[in-house]
Amino acid sequence: MGDPKRHRKKYLTPKKPWDRVRLEKERPLIIKYGLRNKRELWRFQAILRKYRRAARELLAKVNLPGREGEIAKAKAQQIIKKLNRMGVLPENATLDDILNLTVEDFLERRLQTIVYRMGLANTIKQARQLIVHGHIAIAGRRVTSPSYIVEKDEESLIDYYPNSPFAKRGE
Repeated sequence: MGDPKRHRKKYLTPKKPWDRVRLEKERPLIIKYGLRNKRELWRFQAILRKYRRAARELLAKVNLPGREGEIAKAKAQQIIKKLNRMGVLPENATLDDILNLTVEDFLERRLQTIVYRMGLANTIKQARQLIVHGHIAIAGRRVTSPSYIVEKDEESLIDYYPNSPFAKRGE
């Protein structure tokens, strides 16, 4: 067991740190979504990798006869339901749809991106600043993490924190 005070990394660093093709693909994503550093992008790539790996394993087991196939179908439905609740997949998605996901699908579900898209902030960087400074709340609860993954049912509950000066300006 690890030390409870020491957090485990939630991302994998690239095998080739100075790979030009990868660097050229990452740069526009960092600018578009207002990420602070590459680690934030790598974290969402790790999340995508986890779901794609699970989908591939379940796709191989779904057509097996007997109990093992039924268990795989149940697990597949759980994963699809979770990704649907997250807002990444539509209602009637399949395991193949999980394999078609991209990192942009997950980056679109970040609180920072949604605050910007809702028009609560003028720029993506201002959205990050509003969140970090505690001006944004979900259902009245202050959230200070820009990379918080917003679920579909929480999306309509995003607003300024009641004590924020921005909330009084909007009235």
